[in-house]
Amino acid sequence: MDGGGHMNQMGGGHMNGMGGGRGIAPPPGAFHHRHMMMHMTFFWGKNTEILFHGWPGYNNSGMYALALVVVFLLAIMVEWLSHCNYIKETSNRLATGLLQTLMYAIRVGLAYMVMLAVMSFNGGVFLVAIAGHTVGFFAFGSRFFKKPSPPAGFTQTSDLPPMSC
Repeated sequence: MDGGGHMNQMGGGHMNGMGGGRGIAPPPGAFHHRHMMMHMTFFWGKNTEILFHGWPGYNNSGMYALALVVVFLLAIMVEWLSHCNYIKETSNRLATGLLQTLMYAIRVGLAYMVMLAVMSFNGGVFLVAIAGHTVGFFAFGSRFFKKPSPPAGFTQTSDLPPMSC
């Protein structure tokens, strides 16, 4: 980094300019872990990091496949929480409100995890996130699996408000 906080160059495992902008390289061994390049455009391949440092790892097809399954399931869970209707009306409005708020917080947290996974810019992760949302909507939000219309005057279709972008 230079004196203004900008990266000068990155290569060979060191950064030129470390040490107050005087061009002094860091001592050998200062960086103990492998730096993976962060992509800013979509790319294809299994060598990526998704959600956590070092996961799924470098050159590990099994862990990459597991990461894709996790992203797929996270997207399905977001859709399930967006369309579920399991909270029954009770006389205890506080308990109902707290449960609804907890479900909302979980849904938003899972949606952010899917978003962060997609921000790895890996094409496979992007496709499984879209597929997970699609399958989740088909299973929980489309009319195909819906029960017949609720009684007249009943308009609630979900425990949570719709996601807004």
